[in-house]
Amino acid sequence: MLLKLIKQAAFNSISRHKTTVAMVDAAKRLAARAAVDEYVKNGQKVGIGSGSTIKFAVERIAERTKDESLNVVCVPTSFQARELILSSGLVLESLDTTPVLDVAIDGADEVDKDFVLIKGGGGCLTQEKIVAAAAKKFIVIADYRKDSTLLGEQYKKGIPVEVIPMARVPIKRKIESNFGGKAELRMAINKAGPVVTDNGNFILDWKFDKVHKWSEVHKEIKLMPGVVETGLFVDMTNAVFFGLEDGSVKTKLVK
Repeated sequence: MLLKLIKQAAFNSISRHKTTVAMVDAAKRLAARAAVDEYVKNGQKVGIGSGSTIKFAVERIAERTKDESLNVVCVPTSFQARELILSSGLVLESLDTTPVLDVAIDGADEVDKDFVLIKGGGGCLTQEKIVAAAAKKFIVIADYRKDSTLLGEQYKKGIPVEVIPMARVPIKRKIESNFGGKAELRMAINKAGPVVTDNGNFILDWKFDKVHKWSEVHKEIKLMPGVVETGLFVDMTNAVFFGLEDGSVKTKLVK
């Protein structure tokens, strides 16, 4: 009897997890489709972000390419984005040949009320910021879990900081000394040792313990020798699309 109850509890837990994953994926797809339909136009140069949500944006662009003869070129932010573009049959370009983009679409780990983003959970923060900065409009797509009043309310993994490997210890000490909290070297899951970015660098995840003025924090960390980029995206976003649990999409526009 006890074994049966344990098995039933495990089954219920797995079922709830699958339901949650399906709901989150549905929300991501809704946000991605809404953003692509509103902001991606024929003849444009489009920046393609990285992460779990962007695949739904690429999926929608590919659908429109087939159904509407949409003609766009795509610039990736990572190896993952590059593979998505190619596997979807879209036209691949780079910033070398296409340095100015009409729009860039990307996900976020968290968005606060002032449109400050935490990005870089997937380790591609530097390329993502470069592509976003090259675009005339930067559009963010996310599910309902990423919508916060203040950073850190929902995303608990900290702010990523990409660093030159030899500088990781001095930078860790400076961040903790200047701003508090804890900066931890991100370790890999399926390999021994730390995560290595597409640029050959390490990532420190800074788990801050209070709300800061993020524009000032970003500038100060960026000036530390050995810092490549931070996962704080400040004053970069034009609009955010949140897919909601009820099947609707909430759009926030920067005024």
